[in-house]
Amino acid sequence: MNPFEMSGLEFVQAMLEGKLAHPSMADTIPMRATEAARGHVKFTVRADTRHLNPLGGVHGGFAATVLDSVTGCAVHTMLDAGVGYGTVDLNVKMLKAIPLDRELTAEGRVIHLSRSLGVSEGSIRDAEGTLFAHATATCAIIRK
Repeated sequence: MNPFEMSGLEFVQAMLEGKLAHPSMADTIPMRATEAARGHVKFTVRADTRHLNPLGGVHGGFAATVLDSVTGCAVHTMLDAGVGYGTVDLNVKMLKAIPLDRELTAEGRVIHLSRSLGVSEGSIRDAEGTLFAHATATCAIIRK
């Protein structure tokens, strides 16, 4: 299975199905893709004691990394085979402290796609719908 011959959606779905290895970052920041459709992804995430800041709360970098991942993957699902992307701007709003050792849902969705830019938004919520963090991202579309 050559990932460079797959569309972005096929690539993300192959990771979700275990046909491609998940990125090693998903071991550092525990996250797994659970849904992927054109312009939309959903992950499960869980902060643990590796993600604490000096004051004992979950470091903001946890949410930022998760949101960068879901917003980027959402853009990726819209791209043809051989087309890449890179985040050029990520604007994160931390609304509530991320809880420790609790499964959360992170979602990303595309809100605009042009030939050269993809704009997406992401959120981290619990099962009750409480919003912990929100982000918008701009990705450069890289065509050969």
